[in-house]
Amino acid sequence: MIVKAIYENNLLKPQEKLNLKEGEEVDIEIKSRGIFGLLKDWKLDSQSLKDELRETDG
Repeated sequence: MIVKAIYENNLLKPQEKLNLKEGEEVDIEIKSRGIFGLLKDWKLDSQSLKDELRETDG
């Protein structure tokens, strides 16, 4: 199960209902959504990126 959560006041707050029993133990993998985390595995060809930007800019 993958669930989005927000970290507030030292707690992770799920953004949807979890189908868990009270006291059930789970493993949690944290993946930050910061821009550098999103881009770190991208492989970009600089020329094709420039071409795409020109097309969207007009």
